[in-house]
Amino acid sequence: MDLAQLAALHAESLDAVASADDAAALEQTRIRYLGRNGLLPAVMKQLKDVPPAERPEFGKRANAWRNELETAMTARAAALTVQPSEAAPAFDCSLPGRWWRAGAQHPVSRVIDEVVRIFSRLGFTVADGPDIETRFNNFTALNTPPHHPSMDAADTFWFDDDKLLRTQTSPVQIRAMLAQPPPVRIVTPGRCYRRDTTDATHSASFHQVEGLYVDTTPVSLADLKATLAHFARAMMGPDVGVRFRPHFFPFTEPSVEVDFSCHLCRGQGCRVCKQSGWIEIAGAGMVDPRVYRHVGYDPDRVYGYAFGMGVERIAMIRYGIADIRHLYENDLRFLEQFA
Repeated sequence: MDLAQLAALHAESLDAVASADDAAALEQTRIRYLGRNGLLPAVMKQLKDVPPAERPEFGKRANAWRNELETAMTARAAALTVQPSEAAPAFDCSLPGRWWRAGAQHPVSRVIDEVVRIFSRLGFTVADGPDIETRFNNFTALNTPPHHPSMDAADTFWFDDDKLLRTQTSPVQIRAMLAQPPPVRIVTPGRCYRRDTTDATHSASFHQVEGLYVDTTPVSLADLKATLAHFARAMMGPDVGVRFRPHFFPFTEPSVEVDFSCHLCRGQGCRVCKQSGWIEIAGAGMVDPRVYRHVGYDPDRVYGYAFGMGVERIAMIRYGIADIRHLYENDLRFLEQFA
């Protein structure tokens, strides 16, 4: 390459910079002339082939070309960068406003908050505990025998060292009694985990609200029934009926299952209540004396009751939800109904 060819490339590159109409075109020009495989590096590699008499002038002009080209590209880049004050306004003040609707609580959160409000008016406070529990808190202290099927790996998510994902929120009650002497009056809303196959009414992850009232003054089954009857009327309306049926739970004795009259058919029978007129809501009973011994309470000096209910079940009944999976699919078409 001779000096005339070098001058031609010099002029050509400056014209390309000046004609670049956006940042992308300018970048392509930079790559063409200044990139690793660009024309200017190629010219510099040919310096050794230039006749010795012309080599000093050739090198001088090549370096001048590089400096002038870099200066031109910097100036062109600045010219292509539109200053904020010169840009078109990003917001058109003449357009009508777009109003965004505020979000709303998930139906599960609504039910939990309402349950807590109802029981807080009765003197209950909220207690919480970890999702990963010990065998003692989740089973042994709740008077669950070692051979009970709920401890099987097919029903419970187990970790090493006898740790598990809690199958109920009752372990929070054990923690509360281990941490303080009576009286204890708590509700324990939280997430639970069981190896259930997900279908319209079951999920491997769900929510419970359990309650515990233990005191050194007499507390009877009549107190439990009055508490749950008040909850039923506050949650489902003043006309709801309440039914208590004998049942068995390892950690309460005597134990009962609690049914509310169906709020859809008013006890006449429908598909929701399976034509019975009643819907099972909770399990409850007087705390078994063996539970007191596990937490260091004297069963001859304390009295108390416990109850537990499924949050999703109440939400499904209250809002007429036919499939529990709707509560977890995050489908806005479904959730917008509760806005």
